[in-house]
Amino acid sequence: MESLKLKKITALWVITILVLFLAAIVLGILMRLNQAEVINQEPLTFYTNMTTHGLTMIGIWFVAGMAAVNYLLQRYVKTSYTANLFAFILTVLGVVLLWLCTYLGKFNTGWTFLYPLPFKDLGAAPWATPLFLVALTILGLGWLVWSVSMMAKILQRYTLAQAFAWQHLSKQPKSETPPFILITMITLVGVIAALIAAVIVIVLFFAEYFSKGSFVNDALLMKNLIYFFGHTIANEMLYLGVAVIYEIFGELSGRPKWKTTWYVSLAWNSALIFILTAFFHHLYMDFVQPEGLQIIGQLASYLASLPSVAVTVFSIIVAIYGVRIQWSITNCLFFLGVIGWVIGGLGAVIDATISNNIVLHNTLWVPAHFHTYNAMGNVLFSLGFFYWFTTQHVSKLVISKLTKFALIVLIISGIGFLMAFYIGGADSIPRRYSTYPEALTTGPALARMGAYFACLYLLVILMFFYNIAKRCFAILSAPSSSVGA
Repeated sequence: MESLKLKKITALWVITILVLFLAAIVLGILMRLNQAEVINQEPLTFYTNMTTHGLTMIGIWFVAGMAAVNYLLQRYVKTSYTANLFAFILTVLGVVLLWLCTYLGKFNTGWTFLYPLPFKDLGAAPWATPLFLVALTILGLGWLVWSVSMMAKILQRYTLAQAFAWQHLSKQPKSETPPFILITMITLVGVIAALIAAVIVIVLFFAEYFSKGSFVNDALLMKNLIYFFGHTIANEMLYLGVAVIYEIFGELSGRPKWKTTWYVSLAWNSALIFILTAFFHHLYMDFVQPEGLQIIGQLASYLASLPSVAVTVFSIIVAIYGVRIQWSITNCLFFLGVIGWVIGGLGAVIDATISNNIVLHNTLWVPAHFHTYNAMGNVLFSLGFFYWFTTQHVSKLVISKLTKFALIVLIISGIGFLMAFYIGGADSIPRRYSTYPEALTTGPALARMGAYFACLYLLVILMFFYNIAKRCFAILSAPSSSVGA
């Protein structure tokens, strides 16, 4: 019965995530159409859309990875259904409050809500800022409880050294740690650290809000904390997807299951350190930031992208090169997602180079690279899991001609959408502008191109949504005997 409950709540997560994804895509298209001068939104409307779009996207793809990992973790340990349900309820409540404070309260600082913008008169209602902070508190509480619960369950089965696969650094390890457990543990450490930083930020915001001016935060400290939270959570959600790939890519492809080796253990343990310090590259333009931290940011940005990506790509190449494997919609999406992840990572490394960042900082290059490893990386990881989750009891799943066509359209639309960002960034078109000045002649044309390709991307996602959601509803409505053990 516990397995049935897990299937049903995972199906609930999937439906909720996909519904919010469709809504967030529409908001993104509206923003690009406004920049393209196809529609005319008031600046306040544009920035409320931008705030809602960014926070919704970050939130849903984080919980998508968490739901997938939580489901697969059941293979090794007994996860907590209560913590899972608690996180789901608080996520839904937090998202509702978030949308209320943006669309009724006109909260519009952007998803980074950089200090002191939430305290400025930007056209928002007086109650919008405290409600926004309450929404973040509710979301963070649910996710923190869920993360700690999963980590606790892992540590009940594995020692700390085993959970981090340290024994694999020796030539003859005495015990085996699955790569899935290693990557999940590494990722949960980063997630919990990011959420603790978010708690500190919220406390400091509330302290200033209720002090009536007697307490004022340090702007640089707040920016460091916010970007430590935001950058870390955005990258850790990618690693959640990679953990899923390590667990099921081999079995889906008819290949041996991946094993933890010394280089896999070393790479992922190193990645933990690098990803927690790479956020400093967001503060290159803050010249009062100590120079040593800026250097750490550049080095960590380089190093964070190499170990895990190199090892993962190497493992996939070994799994498919020179052998006939069983291709399904799931491992096709995984494979394409890894390509998107790598390309987005390269774009991020280019931007994180200090000499380049002087030119690319706050241009469209920034949304270019993070949309690459999200829209064409992490989203595909999660869609791959969703397909596998809803079809795992189907004896043989053939990729239809329509599905193949949809994958081709997905690739074409994704490339077109992203190229509009990359070309704009290379041409120094700024990000976050609701409309472009007349001097930026290429801005509207590129925005129009991006919007049209995004509409095509949306159509493919609608097809995926239909195929996945109908099977999720079948899981939710089916009796225990129909769902499987």
